[in-house]
Amino acid sequence: MLSSSLARTRCSCIARVSYRALSTGSAPVPTLHPTQSNLAPPHLLTLADLSVPQIQTLITNAVAFKKHYKSRAIPQAGRIAGAQFQEEGAGAGEAELVKSKSLDEKTIAFMFSKRSTRTRVSGETAVKLLGGAPMFLGSADIQLGVNESLYDTSRVVSSMVDGILARVGHHSEVETLAKHSTVPVINALSHLYHPLQILADLQTLVELRTPFTTDLSSLEGLTIAWVGDSNNILNEMMVTYPRLGVNLQIATPEGYPLMQEALDRANDGIAKEGGKGKIIHTHSPEEAVKGASVITTDTWISMGQEEESAKRLKDFAGYQITDELLKGAAKDAVFMHCLPRHKEEVDDAVFYGDKSVVFQEAENRKWTALAAFDAFFGKWKL
Repeated sequence: MLSSSLARTRCSCIARVSYRALSTGSAPVPTLHPTQSNLAPPHLLTLADLSVPQIQTLITNAVAFKKHYKSRAIPQAGRIAGAQFQEEGAGAGEAELVKSKSLDEKTIAFMFSKRSTRTRVSGETAVKLLGGAPMFLGSADIQLGVNESLYDTSRVVSSMVDGILARVGHHSEVETLAKHSTVPVINALSHLYHPLQILADLQTLVELRTPFTTDLSSLEGLTIAWVGDSNNILNEMMVTYPRLGVNLQIATPEGYPLMQEALDRANDGIAKEGGKGKIIHTHSPEEAVKGASVITTDTWISMGQEEESAKRLKDFAGYQITDELLKGAAKDAVFMHCLPRHKEEVDDAVFYGDKSVVFQEAENRKWTALAAFDAFFGKWKL
Protein backbone atom coordinates (compact mmCIF):
# COMPACT_ATOMS: atom_id res chain seq x y z
CA MET A 1 0.00 0.00 0.00
CA LEU A 2 2.84 2.38 0.84
CA SER A 3 4.47 1.81 -2.55
CA SER A 4 1.19 2.40 -4.41
CA SER A 5 0.58 5.64 -2.51
CA LEU A 6 4.03 6.97 -3.35
CA ALA A 7 3.49 6.17 -7.01
CA ARG A 8 0.23 8.10 -7.11
CA THR A 9 1.79 11.07 -5.33
CA ARG A 10 4.76 11.12 -7.69
CA CYS A 11 2.56 11.12 -10.81
CA SER A 12 0.36 13.89 -9.42
CA CYS A 13 3.38 16.06 -8.59
CA ILE A 14 4.93 15.70 -12.02
CA ALA A 15 1.64 16.61 -13.70
CA ARG A 16 1.34 19.79 -11.61
CA VAL A 17 4.92 20.86 -12.39
CA SER A 18 4.41 20.27 -16.13
CA TYR A 19 1.18 22.26 -16.09
CA ARG A 20 2.81 25.18 -14.29
CA ALA A 21 5.69 25.21 -16.83
CA LEU A 22 3.30 25.36 -19.78
CA SER A 23 1.24 28.11 -18.14
CA THR A 24 4.17 30.49 -17.64
CA GLY A 25 3.67 33.87 -19.35
CA SER A 26 0.75 35.23 -21.36
CA ALA A 27 -1.63 33.32 -23.62
CA PRO A 28 -0.79 33.03 -27.35
CA VAL A 29 -2.12 35.84 -29.51
CA PRO A 30 -5.15 34.76 -31.60
CA THR A 31 -5.05 35.07 -35.38
CA LEU A 32 -6.91 38.25 -36.30
CA HIS A 33 -8.77 39.17 -39.47
CA PRO A 34 -6.66 41.48 -41.67
CA THR A 35 -9.01 44.37 -40.87
CA GLN A 36 -8.27 43.89 -37.16
CA SER A 37 -4.49 43.70 -37.40
CA ASN A 38 -1.79 45.99 -38.73
CA LEU A 39 -0.57 43.30 -41.13
CA ALA A 40 -1.93 43.31 -44.67
CA PRO A 41 -0.50 40.30 -46.53
CA PRO A 42 0.49 40.91 -50.16
CA HIS A 43 -1.55 39.02 -52.74
CA LEU A 44 -0.98 38.21 -56.41
CA LEU A 45 -4.36 37.97 -58.12
CA THR A 46 -3.30 39.42 -61.48
CA LEU A 47 -0.21 41.11 -62.90
CA ALA A 48 -2.40 44.18 -63.35
CA ASP A 49 -1.87 44.74 -59.62
CA LEU A 50 1.91 44.96 -60.07
CA SER A 51 3.98 47.77 -61.54
CA VAL A 52 6.39 47.11 -64.41
CA PRO A 53 9.40 47.33 -62.04
CA GLN A 54 7.78 44.74 -59.76
CA ILE A 55 7.18 42.39 -62.69
CA GLN A 56 10.79 42.97 -63.71
CA THR A 57 11.98 41.88 -60.25
CA LEU A 58 10.07 38.60 -60.54
CA ILE A 59 11.51 37.86 -64.00
CA THR A 60 15.06 38.72 -62.93
CA ASN A 61 14.76 36.45 -59.90
CA ALA A 62 13.16 33.63 -61.92
CA VAL A 63 16.12 33.62 -64.32
CA ALA A 64 18.53 33.67 -61.36
CA PHE A 65 16.82 30.64 -59.83
CA LYS A 66 16.91 28.80 -63.14
CA LYS A 67 20.60 29.55 -63.69
CA HIS A 68 21.51 28.39 -60.22
CA TYR A 69 19.60 25.12 -60.09
CA LYS A 70 20.09 24.02 -63.69
CA SER A 71 23.83 24.70 -63.71
CA ARG A 72 24.26 22.53 -60.63
CA ALA A 73 21.75 19.73 -61.14
CA ILE A 74 22.28 19.06 -64.86
CA PRO A 75 25.13 21.27 -66.07
CA GLN A 76 24.32 21.08 -69.78
CA ALA A 77 20.51 21.17 -69.55
CA GLY A 78 18.40 24.07 -70.62
CA ARG A 79 21.25 26.31 -71.71
CA ILE A 80 20.09 29.44 -73.45
CA ALA A 81 21.98 30.93 -76.37
CA GLY A 82 23.79 34.01 -75.10
CA ALA A 83 23.26 33.22 -71.42
CA GLN A 84 26.10 32.04 -69.20
CA PHE A 85 25.18 29.23 -66.80
CA GLN A 86 28.29 29.15 -64.65
CA GLU A 87 29.16 27.11 -61.60
CA GLU A 88 31.10 29.99 -60.07
CA GLY A 89 30.95 33.75 -60.07
CA ALA A 90 27.30 34.38 -59.27
CA GLY A 91 26.64 37.89 -58.04
CA ALA A 92 26.14 38.48 -54.34
CA GLY A 93 22.44 39.27 -54.83
CA GLU A 94 21.86 36.09 -56.85
CA ALA A 95 23.74 33.94 -54.34
CA GLU A 96 21.74 35.37 -51.45
CA LEU A 97 18.48 34.85 -53.35
CA VAL A 98 18.94 31.15 -54.04
CA LYS A 99 20.35 30.32 -50.61
CA SER A 100 17.75 32.16 -48.52
CA LYS A 101 15.24 29.25 -48.28
CA SER A 102 12.51 31.76 -47.50
CA LEU A 103 9.88 29.04 -46.90
CA ASP A 104 11.90 27.13 -44.31
CA GLU A 105 9.49 25.57 -41.78
CA LYS A 106 6.53 27.03 -43.67
CA THR A 107 3.51 25.27 -45.19
CA ILE A 108 1.77 26.40 -48.38
CA ALA A 109 -1.80 25.26 -49.00
CA PHE A 110 -2.72 24.37 -52.58
CA MET A 111 -6.49 24.93 -52.74
CA PHE A 112 -7.47 23.57 -56.16
CA SER A 113 -11.06 23.32 -57.37
CA LYS A 114 -9.75 22.63 -60.92
CA ARG A 115 -7.32 19.91 -61.96
CA SER A 116 -3.82 20.80 -63.08
CA THR A 117 -0.50 19.38 -64.27
CA ARG A 118 1.93 22.28 -64.73
CA THR A 119 0.58 24.40 -61.88
CA ARG A 120 0.72 21.61 -59.35
CA VAL A 121 4.10 20.18 -60.36
CA SER A 122 5.78 23.58 -60.70
CA GLY A 123 4.19 24.78 -57.47
CA GLU A 124 5.08 21.80 -55.32
CA THR A 125 8.68 21.61 -56.55
CA ALA A 126 9.08 25.37 -56.04
CA VAL A 127 7.87 25.17 -52.45
CA LYS A 128 10.25 22.28 -51.77
CA LEU A 129 13.24 24.14 -53.24
CA LEU A 130 12.48 27.10 -50.97
CA GLY A 131 12.52 24.81 -47.94
CA GLY A 132 8.78 24.61 -47.39
CA ALA A 133 6.08 21.95 -47.41
CA PRO A 134 3.22 21.99 -49.95
CA MET A 135 -0.20 20.79 -48.75
CA PHE A 136 -2.59 19.85 -51.56
CA LEU A 137 -6.26 20.49 -50.75
CA GLY A 138 -8.44 19.37 -53.66
CA SER A 139 -12.18 19.95 -53.81
CA ALA A 140 -12.76 16.40 -52.53
CA ASP A 141 -10.39 16.84 -49.59
CA ILE A 142 -11.94 19.68 -47.59
CA GLN A 143 -15.37 20.96 -46.54
CA LEU A 144 -15.34 23.98 -48.86
CA GLY A 145 -18.56 24.07 -50.85
CA VAL A 146 -20.05 21.20 -48.83
CA ASN A 147 -20.50 22.29 -45.23
CA GLU A 148 -18.29 25.37 -45.09
CA SER A 149 -18.31 28.79 -46.73
CA LEU A 150 -15.42 30.39 -48.57
CA TYR A 151 -15.17 32.98 -45.78
CA ASP A 152 -14.90 30.31 -43.06
CA THR A 153 -12.41 28.30 -45.10
CA SER A 154 -10.22 31.34 -45.68
CA ARG A 155 -10.17 32.22 -41.97
CA VAL A 156 -9.44 28.65 -40.85
CA VAL A 157 -6.89 27.59 -43.46
CA SER A 158 -4.95 30.86 -43.38
CA SER A 159 -4.60 30.59 -39.60
CA MET A 160 -2.72 27.29 -40.00
CA VAL A 161 -0.56 27.81 -43.10
CA ASP A 162 1.85 30.44 -44.41
CA GLY A 163 0.44 30.98 -47.87
CA ILE A 164 -2.38 29.88 -50.18
CA LEU A 165 -2.09 28.99 -53.87
CA ALA A 166 -5.68 29.01 -55.16
CA ARG A 167 -6.94 27.54 -58.43
CA VAL A 168 -10.60 28.45 -58.66
CA GLY A 169 -13.58 28.96 -60.92
CA HIS A 170 -14.92 32.50 -60.77
CA HIS A 171 -12.42 35.25 -59.99
CA SER A 172 -14.60 36.44 -57.10
CA GLU A 173 -13.62 33.25 -55.24
CA VAL A 174 -9.92 34.10 -55.11
CA GLU A 175 -10.81 37.70 -54.27
CA THR A 176 -12.84 36.50 -51.28
CA LEU A 177 -10.01 34.23 -50.16
CA ALA A 178 -7.57 37.12 -50.32
CA LYS A 179 -9.90 39.55 -48.58
CA HIS A 180 -10.21 37.37 -45.47
CA SER A 181 -6.88 35.53 -45.47
CA THR A 182 -4.21 36.37 -42.92
CA VAL A 183 -1.49 35.06 -45.26
CA PRO A 184 -0.61 35.86 -48.89
CA VAL A 185 -2.83 34.39 -51.62
CA ILE A 186 -1.61 33.75 -55.17
CA ASN A 187 -4.05 33.16 -57.99
CA ALA A 188 -3.13 29.91 -59.76
CA LEU A 189 -6.01 30.39 -62.23
CA SER A 190 -9.45 31.95 -62.24
CA HIS A 191 -11.95 32.51 -65.02
CA LEU A 192 -10.59 36.05 -65.41
CA TYR A 193 -6.80 35.93 -64.90
CA HIS A 194 -3.77 33.60 -64.82
CA PRO A 195 -0.73 35.62 -63.64
CA LEU A 196 1.70 32.73 -63.14
CA GLN A 197 1.30 31.64 -66.77
CA ILE A 198 2.11 35.07 -68.19
CA LEU A 199 5.14 35.37 -65.91
CA ALA A 200 6.41 32.10 -67.44
CA ASP A 201 5.68 33.43 -70.93
CA LEU A 202 7.63 36.61 -70.18
CA GLN A 203 10.61 34.62 -68.97
CA THR A 204 10.50 32.55 -72.15
CA LEU A 205 10.35 35.67 -74.30
CA VAL A 206 13.41 37.29 -72.69
CA GLU A 207 15.32 34.01 -72.95
CA LEU A 208 14.72 34.00 -76.69
CA ARG A 209 16.08 37.51 -77.25
CA THR A 210 19.63 37.95 -78.50
CA PRO A 211 21.83 39.15 -76.99
CA PHE A 212 20.37 37.65 -73.83
CA THR A 213 19.15 40.04 -71.15
CA THR A 214 16.56 39.82 -68.41
CA ASP A 215 15.55 43.44 -69.03
CA LEU A 216 11.90 43.52 -70.04
CA SER A 217 12.52 46.72 -72.00
CA SER A 218 14.17 44.48 -74.61
CA LEU A 219 10.66 43.29 -75.55
CA GLU A 220 9.46 46.77 -76.53
CA GLY A 221 8.16 46.78 -80.09
CA LEU A 222 7.52 43.03 -80.14
CA THR A 223 4.24 41.96 -81.74
CA ILE A 224 2.36 38.97 -80.34
CA ALA A 225 -0.60 37.43 -82.15
CA TRP A 226 -3.39 35.68 -80.25
CA VAL A 227 -5.64 33.41 -82.31
CA GLY A 228 -8.40 31.80 -80.28
CA ASP A 229 -10.88 32.30 -77.47
CA SER A 230 -11.31 35.37 -75.28
CA ASN A 231 -10.22 33.86 -71.97
CA ASN A 232 -8.13 34.31 -68.82
CA ILE A 233 -4.79 33.90 -70.63
CA LEU A 234 -5.67 36.60 -73.12
CA ASN A 235 -6.93 38.83 -70.30
CA GLU A 236 -3.63 38.51 -68.45
CA MET A 237 -1.76 39.28 -71.64
CA MET A 238 -3.85 42.42 -72.19
CA VAL A 239 -3.27 43.83 -68.70
CA THR A 240 0.48 43.13 -68.90
CA TYR A 241 2.05 43.26 -72.35
CA PRO A 242 1.05 46.74 -73.60
CA ARG A 243 2.61 48.29 -70.47
CA LEU A 244 5.90 46.73 -71.60
CA GLY A 245 5.58 48.19 -75.08
CA VAL A 246 4.48 44.87 -76.57
CA ASN A 247 1.76 44.96 -79.24
CA LEU A 248 -1.14 42.50 -79.19
CA GLN A 249 -2.93 41.50 -82.39
CA ILE A 250 -5.98 39.48 -81.35
CA ALA A 251 -8.32 37.35 -83.43
CA THR A 252 -11.47 35.87 -81.88
CA PRO A 253 -14.56 34.61 -83.74
CA GLU A 254 -17.72 36.68 -84.05
CA GLY A 255 -19.65 36.40 -80.81
CA TYR A 256 -16.52 36.06 -78.66
CA PRO A 257 -15.73 39.65 -77.64
CA LEU A 258 -12.87 40.77 -75.45
CA MET A 259 -13.81 40.84 -71.77
CA GLN A 260 -14.57 44.46 -70.97
CA GLU A 261 -13.32 44.27 -67.39
CA ALA A 262 -9.87 43.13 -68.53
CA LEU A 263 -9.82 45.61 -71.41
CA ASP A 264 -10.62 48.47 -69.03
CA ARG A 265 -7.81 47.44 -66.68
CA ALA A 266 -5.45 47.15 -69.64
CA ASN A 267 -6.25 50.68 -70.78
CA ASP A 268 -5.91 52.00 -67.23
CA GLY A 269 -2.48 50.39 -66.94
CA ILE A 270 -1.33 51.78 -70.28
CA ALA A 271 -2.41 55.29 -69.24
CA LYS A 272 -0.88 55.05 -65.76
CA GLU A 273 2.52 53.69 -66.79
CA GLY A 274 2.80 55.19 -70.24
CA GLY A 275 2.81 51.86 -72.02
CA LYS A 276 3.46 52.07 -75.75
CA GLY A 277 1.94 48.72 -76.70
CA LYS A 278 -1.24 48.58 -78.77
CA ILE A 279 -4.21 46.21 -78.64
CA ILE A 280 -5.76 45.43 -82.01
CA HIS A 281 -8.82 43.19 -82.24
CA THR A 282 -10.03 41.44 -85.36
CA HIS A 283 -12.07 38.39 -86.36
CA SER A 284 -9.48 37.32 -88.93
CA PRO A 285 -6.66 34.95 -87.92
CA GLU A 286 -4.74 36.03 -91.03
CA GLU A 287 -4.89 39.69 -89.97
CA ALA A 288 -3.83 38.87 -86.43
CA VAL A 289 -0.67 36.93 -87.40
CA LYS A 290 0.47 39.44 -90.01
CA GLY A 291 4.06 40.41 -89.16
CA ALA A 292 3.85 38.92 -85.65
CA SER A 293 6.98 37.50 -84.01
CA VAL A 294 5.07 35.33 -81.55
CA ILE A 295 1.92 33.32 -82.28
CA THR A 296 -0.02 31.92 -79.37
CA THR A 297 -3.32 30.26 -78.60
CA ASP A 298 -5.06 28.23 -75.92
CA THR A 299 -7.94 25.81 -75.57
CA TRP A 300 -11.20 26.75 -77.22
CA ILE A 301 -13.13 24.82 -74.60
CA SER A 302 -12.12 25.75 -71.06
CA MET A 303 -12.94 23.64 -68.01
CA GLY A 304 -16.66 24.06 -67.33
CA GLN A 305 -17.53 24.72 -70.99
CA GLU A 306 -17.68 21.09 -72.11
CA GLU A 307 -21.41 21.29 -72.90
CA GLU A 308 -20.60 23.98 -75.48
CA SER A 309 -18.07 21.79 -77.32
CA ALA A 310 -20.02 21.24 -80.54
CA LYS A 311 -20.94 24.91 -80.92
CA ARG A 312 -17.45 26.13 -80.12
CA LEU A 313 -15.75 23.75 -82.55
CA LYS A 314 -18.04 25.09 -85.26
CA ASP A 315 -17.49 28.74 -84.28
CA PHE A 316 -13.70 28.35 -84.25
CA ALA A 317 -13.46 26.74 -87.69
CA GLY A 318 -10.48 28.30 -89.50
CA TYR A 319 -8.70 29.22 -86.26
CA GLN A 320 -6.28 26.26 -86.14
CA ILE A 321 -2.62 27.31 -86.15
CA THR A 322 -0.93 25.74 -89.16
CA ASP A 323 2.20 26.31 -91.23
CA GLU A 324 -0.03 27.87 -93.88
CA LEU A 325 -1.37 30.44 -91.40
CA LEU A 326 2.15 31.18 -90.13
CA LYS A 327 3.29 32.20 -93.63
CA GLY A 328 1.90 35.64 -92.81
CA ALA A 329 3.93 35.96 -89.61
CA ALA A 330 7.53 37.11 -89.25
CA LYS A 331 10.06 34.65 -90.69
CA ASP A 332 11.58 33.99 -87.27
CA ALA A 333 8.23 33.75 -85.48
CA VAL A 334 7.83 31.31 -82.60
CA PHE A 335 4.76 29.45 -81.38
CA MET A 336 3.61 29.39 -77.74
CA HIS A 337 0.82 27.54 -75.94
CA CYS A 338 0.14 27.29 -72.20
CA LEU A 339 -0.97 23.61 -72.48
CA PRO A 340 -2.69 21.22 -72.45
CA ARG A 341 -3.10 21.34 -76.21
CA HIS A 342 -5.79 19.91 -78.48
CA LYS A 343 -5.18 19.21 -82.16
CA GLU A 344 -8.01 21.43 -83.31
CA GLU A 345 -6.14 24.45 -81.87
CA VAL A 346 -2.74 23.76 -83.50
CA ASP A 347 -1.61 20.94 -85.76
CA ASP A 348 1.31 18.60 -85.05
CA ALA A 349 3.57 20.22 -87.64
CA VAL A 350 3.56 23.53 -85.74
CA PHE A 351 3.23 22.18 -82.19
CA TYR A 352 6.20 19.83 -82.54
CA GLY A 353 8.02 21.88 -85.17
CA ASP A 354 11.12 24.05 -84.92
CA LYS A 355 9.07 27.20 -84.27
CA SER A 356 7.52 25.77 -81.12
CA VAL A 357 8.86 26.78 -77.68
CA VAL A 358 5.99 25.25 -75.72
CA PHE A 359 8.11 22.96 -73.54
CA GLN A 360 10.57 25.68 -72.62
CA GLU A 361 7.53 27.81 -71.78
CA ALA A 362 6.06 25.02 -69.64
CA GLU A 363 9.29 24.49 -67.70
CA ASN A 364 9.49 28.18 -66.90
CA ARG A 365 6.32 27.80 -64.86
CA LYS A 366 8.60 26.31 -62.18
CA TRP A 367 11.13 29.14 -62.14
CA THR A 368 8.57 31.93 -62.11
CA ALA A 369 6.66 30.10 -59.36
CA LEU A 370 9.89 30.07 -57.37
CA ALA A 371 10.26 33.82 -57.79
CA ALA A 372 6.63 34.55 -56.93
CA PHE A 373 6.53 32.23 -53.90
CA ASP A 374 9.81 33.62 -52.59
CA ALA A 375 8.52 37.20 -52.85
CA PHE A 376 4.92 36.82 -51.71
CA PHE A 377 4.91 33.79 -49.41
CA GLY A 378 8.48 34.00 -48.13
CA LYS A 379 9.32 37.69 -47.87
CA TRP A 380 5.99 39.52 -48.17
CA LYS A 381 7.56 42.03 -50.56
CA LEU A 382 9.02 42.55 -54.02
